[in-house]
Amino acid sequence: MNLAASSTPALRPTPLHDQHLQAAARMAGFAGWDMPLHYGSQIEEHQAVRRDAGMFDVSHMLAIDLHGADATRWLRYLLANDVAKLTQPGKALYSCLLREDGGILDDLIVYFFEPTHYRLVVNAGTADKDLAWMQQQANGYAITLTPRRDLAMLALQGPTARRRFWQACPNKRAASEGLQPFHAAFDDDWLIARTGYTGEDGFEITLPADQAVATWRKLHAAGIRPCGLGSRDTLRLEAGMNLYGQDMNETLSPLEAGLAWTLAMQGERDFIG
Repeated sequence: MNLAASSTPALRPTPLHDQHLQAAARMAGFAGWDMPLHYGSQIEEHQAVRRDAGMFDVSHMLAIDLHGADATRWLRYLLANDVAKLTQPGKALYSCLLREDGGILDDLIVYFFEPTHYRLVVNAGTADKDLAWMQQQANGYAITLTPRRDLAMLALQGPTARRRFWQACPNKRAASEGLQPFHAAFDDDWLIARTGYTGEDGFEITLPADQAVATWRKLHAAGIRPCGLGSRDTLRLEAGMNLYGQDMNETLSPLEAGLAWTLAMQGERDFIG
């Protein structure tokens, strides 16, 4: 018996794991998850997103629902950016999560729905650390944090991604057609956000895990090409977007990581970092 091998934690599958295997994806471990690196040609996947439409399984990322009377007050203390900027339901904000000394614990997106209801989306590699930090900082606040591992996440990116999404899921068009960039809307138990990590237009969709396979198949049939983490990385590099663990970490502040624009320093707000 190889004791070293037997002690290695098994990689976690996303709800779309079997779809990736059926598509002959090259799989690789990423932040404890078994993820598709590419489906044959990383370059072709990159170009598909730039010229047409590609889709990524990003179900390894964690959505955290925040509810409570103190939700807004707590987020204004927790985050380097200021959720007081968010007044329109569905509006999203990018922010860093900082240590007391200003080091970056993670970067995340927070969605505002009402003053007592937000959703945060954090990176896979820091999800457990982030959640523990948030719970530690929640003492004395009337809030509830709910990690949503019952959800899957799909990123549809590219100049034709929105049109192809409506072709595949026409019943979701009414809720999403009028979305402006960095805005989101609930449609039943889906959250459809006009956000992304490629520099292209598109949607990031959070939906119940048990609906992920059927939705993936419909999107593929509508001409959206499956893409792996390899092209997602080259796309974000080309777009000049930071990657946690590579371009920023706990030893760097937002000022040192080129993220000064994410710091809301105005006013008398007291925030961590």
